[in-house]
Amino acid sequence: MRVALLSYRSKPHCGGQGVYVRHLSRELTSLGHDVEVFSGQPYPDLDPGVRLTKLPSLDLYRESDPFRTPRPREIRDAVDVLEVATMYIAGFPEPLTFSLRAARALRGRPGDFDVIHDNQTLGYGMLALSRAHVPMVTTIHHPITFDRRVDLAAARGWKRLSTRRWYGFLAMQGRVARRMPHILTVSESSARDIVRDFGVRRSRVEVIPLGVEPEVFAIPQQPRVPGRIVAMASADTPMKGIATLLEAFAKLRTERDVQLLLVSKPRRGGHTMRLVERLSITDSVRFVSGLSDTELAEVIGSAEVTCVPSLYEGFSLPTVEAMACGTPLVVSRAGALPEVVGADGVCADLVTPGDVGELAAALGALLDDPDRRRRMGEAGRARALERFSWRAVAAATAAAYQRAIDDRSRAT
Repeated sequence: MRVALLSYRSKPHCGGQGVYVRHLSRELTSLGHDVEVFSGQPYPDLDPGVRLTKLPSLDLYRESDPFRTPRPREIRDAVDVLEVATMYIAGFPEPLTFSLRAARALRGRPGDFDVIHDNQTLGYGMLALSRAHVPMVTTIHHPITFDRRVDLAAARGWKRLSTRRWYGFLAMQGRVARRMPHILTVSESSARDIVRDFGVRRSRVEVIPLGVEPEVFAIPQQPRVPGRIVAMASADTPMKGIATLLEAFAKLRTERDVQLLLVSKPRRGGHTMRLVERLSITDSVRFVSGLSDTELAEVIGSAEVTCVPSLYEGFSLPTVEAMACGTPLVVSRAGALPEVVGADGVCADLVTPGDVGELAAALGALLDDPDRRRRMGEAGRARALERFSWRAVAAATAAAYQRAIDDRSRAT
C-alpha cells in the first residue's frame, strides 16, 4: 500500500507522536508498504526507506524561542496569517493550520496514495481529505480533554482564561473525530475517553497498543547506580505529576542517599524549577533532554527504580521502555498505566495519583528490597517482549488500512 502518514509535529526523542511516527513508518516499510511522512516542525527522525515531506509552519513554539513574533517576510499566505493571529489571542493553531497545509499538499497529488493516516491532527482540513476518494484512518493517542481539565484546575486568575483559549482547538478536534470512520487508539482506557469526551461511537474505535525496541531498550550490562530514581516527562505540565514526585523525593532524601534523574526540559523559572529550589533538593536532582534512543536506554538502565507519577496517560511509552530495560517501576493508578503494567503488582507498584506519602513509601520500600526489584524487572521485561512489538503495531495498522480501503470501495 502507498501510505501518507500525517503528523502536525513529530518531536524526535520524546513525546509520543514523534516516536510513533518513526517506528510505525519504519515497520510498515519493512512489511513492504510505501510510506511518505508529512510533518510540520519539529520534524521526525526517520529510518532509511521512509520519505519525509516537510510542511513548514511558522514554528511559533520552537524550544529556543517559544511564542516568537515572526518577521513580516515570513508570512507566506492566509494560513500563516491565521496561525500567527491565533497565537496572538492565546490559542494553539498548529492542528488547524497543519491540516489546511496537508489538505492543500495532498490535493495536488491525486492518485499517489492508497490511504491517508492522520496522527491526531483532527483539523478541519482532514474533513476535506476524508471527502476525497482516498480512505482515511485516524490515530487518537488520547483526547487532550484530560490535559485541559488538569491545567484548568491548576490555573489561577487570568491564567484560567488563557488556558481556555489555548485549548480552544479541542472543539474542532471533537467535531472532526465524530466524522472520522476509522479511529485507532493505543489503549482501552483511551478508547473509553474518546467515546466519552469526543462523542465517537465505540464501534468505530480500534485499540492497537504501542511497541518498544527490545534490542535497544534491554537489560543493562553495567551495574545500576545505587539510589538512582529515573522519571520521564515529555512536557512540563501538571498532568505529568512531577510536582508529586519531587515532594516524595524530598521526603525520601531526608531518610536515605538517593538521587533523581529527570528526562525532561523544564521551563526556566517555571513551576518545576521553583519547586526544586523551594524543596532544597537542587544538589540531588538532575535534568537531561534531547537523548537518542540508545542514550535514553542507558539512562533508564542506570536506575534502580523508574517512576511514572502521571495524573493521566493514554498509554505511556516510557513505562514500556522501562519494563523492557528490566527496571522496576512505581506508577500511578491512572489512565492506561494499570493496563500497561498489569494490575497484579508483578511488574510495577501502583499508587494513588497525587499522593505524596504513598509514592514516597512505595519508592522507599522498593529501594530497600533488591530481590523484589530483580523479580519485578524480570517480569517487566517478559511482559514487554510478549505484548509490545512495533512489528505487531505495524501489521495491525496495515490491516486497519485494508479495512478502510475495502469500506471505501463498497461505499463507492
